Amino acid sequence: MLRIDAPAKINLALHVTGRRADGYHLIESLVVFARLGDLVSVQAADRDSFELRGPEAAALSNEASSSNLVVRARDGLREAARQSGVDLQPVKIVLDKRLPVASGIGGGSADAAATLKALCQLWDFHPGPDILSKLALELGADVPMCLDGQALVARGIGEKLSPVHLGFGLDLVIVNPRVGVSTPAVFSALEKRDNAPLPAPDGVDDKERFLEWLGTARNDLQPPAERMVPAIANCLSALELAGARFYRMSGSGASCFGLFDSAEAARQAATRLQQDHPGWFVAATETVR
Repeated sequence: MLRIDAPAKINLALHVTGRRADGYHLIESLVVFARLGDLVSVQAADRDSFELRGPEAAALSNEASSSNLVVRARDGLREAARQSGVDLQPVKIVLDKRLPVASGIGGGSADAAATLKALCQLWDFHPGPDILSKLALELGADVPMCLDGQALVARGIGEKLSPVHLGFGLDLVIVNPRVGVSTPAVFSALEKRDNAPLPAPDGVDDKERFLEWLGTARNDLQPPAERMVPAIANCLSALELAGARFYRMSGSGASCFGLFDSAEAARQAATRLQQDHPGWFVAATETVR
């Protein structure tokens, strides 16, 4: 069985800069990926199957398998192969769900990206980057960045990617109040859509300068999300009280993150937050470098 990590996506900053005629919003977002994430496993089988397990699987128990992004990624890649004259064998896919759903940290998108990577290896089918990128974007605006899986700035609707080479890792705590948030609803609640662009990343070789720069950026989705889900403000306050150097909501929420000086400081903060808020999802992790 081939296993591929599906790391959590963290939007350190997210600026909404406009809206296309088709309704899709234009963004500029600085994205990093964490060691925390889901796990996708694939293996050859006599027939296609999809199994959901893990501590966060129950949240998807009522969802039809055909609508899961993992299954859609499998079917999309198989169709791309058929169009190339290649017939691909059935597979068993197991999704170990460890990230909360509808939480702004790209769980479903990361799962889809990991599935594409795993099946390309298992099937020994390697479409060109243009085909794979097109398929990823058809699955969702966040899937191309998750397929890339490194620190980057995403522009357009999320498909235009520019790598950012941070000279350091980030120790962080992810907190989610166990409230799902609809991304379309948050975008619809925006009061302004033509906001200032993301300032050019500064201090990417020095953590202190980088944190100062991060304070000049924003998440334009945070205000409308907080109006919809007041618990987001509680998460941010809790991270501040736990000693986070910097804290912000990720994506469209409701997950929030806090940056800490060290892995030990993040672990200690996560322990306190778990004790104080036993109903929340809380995890200490670090970024992938």
